[in-house]
Amino acid sequence: MDTGIGLPNSVRGVDRRGTVEWAQRAEAAGFSSLGTIDRLAYPSYEPLAALAAAAAVTERIELVTDILISPLRTNTALLAKQAATIDHLSGGRLTLGLAVGGREDDFTIGGTDFGGRGRALDAQLAELTRLWDEDAVAPGVDGRSRPGLLIGGSNPRTFARAAAHADGWTMGGGTPDMLAQGAEQTRAAFREAGRSDAPRIVALCYFALGPGGADAARTSLGDYYAWLGPIADQIVASAVTDADTARGYRDAFAAAGGDELIFFPCSTDPAQVDLLAEALA
Repeated sequence: MDTGIGLPNSVRGVDRRGTVEWAQRAEAAGFSSLGTIDRLAYPSYEPLAALAAAAAVTERIELVTDILISPLRTNTALLAKQAATIDHLSGGRLTLGLAVGGREDDFTIGGTDFGGRGRALDAQLAELTRLWDEDAVAPGVDGRSRPGLLIGGSNPRTFARAAAHADGWTMGGGTPDMLAQGAEQTRAAFREAGRSDAPRIVALCYFALGPGGADAARTSLGDYYAWLGPIADQIVASAVTDADTARGYRDAFAAAGGDELIFFPCSTDPAQVDLLAEALA
């Protein structure tokens, strides 16, 4: 199984060093991908902008939105152009993970319809495919008609979306058993859609290593997920804070059928990249 690492784009205090140097260290350390997560009503870096910066200073590593809340981007042609630009700029390294999102305040501040976000995503997926197929808004990458595409979520509709439009499914947090169940649902949806290709299956977890790692996880995740109430404590408790747990998560998600596990940070310090690489070695 591949192991990726997230950019700290949604960690309070993120800066240039936590984006540019982080990306360069991640590529040098051999991670398979750089991931981003998405919130609008939070003092964070916008995912596509962060990945554009990473694309400019790397050559090999995949760039993954895990996920991007696409219904917040109501101008679908502009989203298609932004994604295709990053894909072209990076030489075909972008994979868009798209999902509906779950925080109503993101939609309120963005002036978009929270209740209609599922319908909006369905319409966007069809429109994105058309725009990319026609090279209507930006240059495509030779040999592929669009960026890579994953669908995130746990609603039954998620898996039908993945089979109709995407390359696979990404699980936005959860256990290996949950991944195994979702992976089978994705494979079943692919079969029902008449597809013979195997879907790509991606999972994520959080980490903070070294002295103060547990405190960083508690501070960062506790703040980011405060809106979930007691569930935030569970997310904090699940964070990787030592090497044995990092390797254990990697092996457990691989055994559950994952193709890639992306470790998302709770700190903006680029030293975390090397600490994770050492822990997984």
